[in-house]
Amino acid sequence: MNRNDLRAPVGIVDYGLGNLQSVLNACERLQQPAVLIQDPADLATARAIILPGVAAFDHGMRSLHSRGFVEPLRRAALCDKKPFLGLCLGMQLLADWGSEGQGAAGLGLIPGTVERFAEGSLRVPHIGWNDIHVNPGRACPLPLRDGVDFYFVHSYYFKPQNEADVLAWTDYGIRFASIIGRDNIVGCQFHPEKSHQAGIELMATFFGSLC
Repeated sequence: MNRNDLRAPVGIVDYGLGNLQSVLNACERLQQPAVLIQDPADLATARAIILPGVAAFDHGMRSLHSRGFVEPLRRAALCDKKPFLGLCLGMQLLADWGSEGQGAAGLGLIPGTVERFAEGSLRVPHIGWNDIHVNPGRACPLPLRDGVDFYFVHSYYFKPQNEADVLAWTDYGIRFASIIGRDNIVGCQFHPEKSHQAGIELMATFFGSLC
C-alpha cells in the first residue's frame, strides 16, 4: 500500500494503555481518518502509526508483547518505513531499554535509554506546561517553532545515544530530549493531544511533512 494514499487511515495502536479517545479526537480535528488497531496484522493497512501510552515502561512493553505488537511495529517502522509517532510513553518505548519498574528492553527504534529524573529541588513527576527548544545542530524533518509550550506528565525521560536524534530539548532541572526523530520515526515526550492549539499544529506538521 502506498503510504501517501490519503484514503488509508492513521492507525492508533490500542494495546490497553493510553488516552486513545483524545488522540482520535485530535486526528478528527485535523481531518485525518484514524482507526484503533487491536490486531497487529492491521498495521499493514495504516498510512501512518501513532503509539500513545500512559503507564510504566515495563508495563507498556509487557502489553505490547502479550498482544503480539512488538515485531510488527518494528517491521512497520524499519522495513515498511511508515510514518511513526510515539506520544509520551509511546516515545519512551522507542528506546533500547527503560529502567522504570523492573526494567525492560524497548522497541529499539531509536538508540537510547529511559531514566528517572533525579530527586532534587524540582518536583517529580514533571507535570504541566513547559517549552521546547529546537536543536540547532539537527536538520529537523518537522517545521518546529522554538519556545512553544506543551503539556508534560512524566517521571522518566529519554536519554538518547546520539544527540543527532534530538529534534528539541526542554529544561527541567536538566536538559532532556522532548522531541526525538530519526528518518520516518518521531517521538514526543509531551502530550500534543492535550496541548491545545500548539499540539494540534505539531500533529499537523507530522502528517504534512512525513505522511
